[in-house]
Amino acid sequence: MNAQKELDEELTEWLLDSDPSLRWRVERDLLGASDILWEATRAKVATQGFGVRLLSKQDADGQWAGGAHFPGRAELGIVVVGNPEAQPWVATSWSLSQLREWGVAAEAMGDTAERLDANCRWEYDDLPFWQGEVDVCINAMTLANGAWLGRDMSQLADWFAEHQLADGGWNCEWELGKTTSSFHSTLNALLGLLEWEQRTGDTHLAEVRHRGEEYLLERRLLHRKSTGQVVAPFVREFAEPARHRYSALRALDYFRRASEHDSTEPDARLGDALRLAVHKRHGDGTWLQDGPLDGIVWFRTEPDHGEPSKALTLQGLLVTRWLEAATS
Repeated sequence: MNAQKELDEELTEWLLDSDPSLRWRVERDLLGASDILWEATRAKVATQGFGVRLLSKQDADGQWAGGAHFPGRAELGIVVVGNPEAQPWVATSWSLSQLREWGVAAEAMGDTAERLDANCRWEYDDLPFWQGEVDVCINAMTLANGAWLGRDMSQLADWFAEHQLADGGWNCEWELGKTTSSFHSTLNALLGLLEWEQRTGDTHLAEVRHRGEEYLLERRLLHRKSTGQVVAPFVREFAEPARHRYSALRALDYFRRASEHDSTEPDARLGDALRLAVHKRHGDGTWLQDGPLDGIVWFRTEPDHGEPSKALTLQGLLVTRWLEAATS
């Protein structure tokens, strides 16, 4: 057995020894396992491990922590990561997004969508939950979550076309007069639009999504268009859960998924970001956690800063293999 094959097998075993929320993606996306196998693993997310723990925190009215984007009350048993004054990650929008990303089936959520419709309103202007509000990242999560739970989100989807900036991207501070786009906001908008398109089959906003992709591609996922300099340190900082935060690896993973959805070849302008991702790979084949992000969480799901991350390693392997296969 050569050294590379041995390393690959050790990494695979390490990744498979995971919570069901990650293991089903290892089986499906990395190993190409049969649908029967990975679907059986994904079904466990709602009954085992992280998924069932987070579902158990849901309030009777459908919310988490009594609030839409911010907790409406103090909670017992929460965990503080880093700065306790940072964004809390326990309210409804964050909890729903995490469950969706982990692969919980919509059927396992029962009547959550209806209860949120009746009981949950945004902290901004007391707007109804499924209507969204003014923040691009919040609306992107809501679009994806609504599509997952079977809501008609077409009106909120169209909001992204109406609020796309002249440079092709989005900025959560558009309401404050910002006219240039943000890497964070643009990636989150793209993720929401892709999720909505995949779940509904509605492609009438595909060109809007492609314009947003072009914003990032023109900057090679890393640089300011005006100067060519790296836009900010955050592009090099890989962390899971990523929440709303941009990184080159998270953007590469978006383009991998979008390329598969659109049946297109990888764009050559992803090369700089790929080289960064490969450079950040540790000698043992893993990617290390640069986070986690500060704030209040229900419970920890990822390692400390500097420790090997299974979620990042899976993401890194999928991205690098996809791009290497396209150029081989």
